[in-house]
Amino acid sequence: MTQAEAFEARRSELLQTAVQHVAFDGWSGQALIAGARDLGLSMAEAQNLFPGGARELLEAFSAEMDRRMLEEMERHPLEDMRVRDKVALGVRSRLELLEPYREETQRALSFLALPPNLPLGSRLVWRTCDLIWYAAGDTATDYNYYTKRSLLAGVYSSTLLYWLSDRSEDSAASWDFLDRRLTNVLKIGGTLGKSIQRLMDAPSSLFNRSRGFGPRV
Repeated sequence: MTQAEAFEARRSELLQTAVQHVAFDGWSGQALIAGARDLGLSMAEAQNLFPGGARELLEAFSAEMDRRMLEEMERHPLEDMRVRDKVALGVRSRLELLEPYREETQRALSFLALPPNLPLGSRLVWRTCDLIWYAAGDTATDYNYYTKRSLLAGVYSSTLLYWLSDRSEDSAASWDFLDRRLTNVLKIGGTLGKSIQRLMDAPSSLFNRSRGFGPRV
């Protein structure tokens, strides 16, 4: 094992033990220190593994859930599935992985709602949605890249909130909610995509004429 591999393995161990304290201490330095104590690590060693503290700890947890989500998606015959079904599979897999961590997820939402942490929250949701789209076979590099991920971010976030309060058997109500949201987004995405495409295909003379409005310099 290389030094880098050993470092990552140690980070993974600390992540697993620290998460066990999040339900009580939240995503905080206290949870990180408690996890380090469980492993017999000093505070300095814990800070070396997670110099970003609670934010980096949460980001590592999210990345681990994303990794497991992709593994779960790969267990299905993606090449035989519709894009919509692959996207739904990604969202559902991601939430099912959080089932043992409902309290930790609630704590994460509270943590990410703090103004200094809003950019981190946006980045984590975007990364998850980006991975789902790539796993679904999306290779868009034009405006569709941003449109698809932005729309899916709304679906994922709203479904996550619904799922956290869902007490139906096997979260059946949440998956029905997810299906409805995807249906709505596909309609919006189709209309939005056509509108943007018409704008992109418009003759440049149209934009040149628009410059005639307003003061000239």
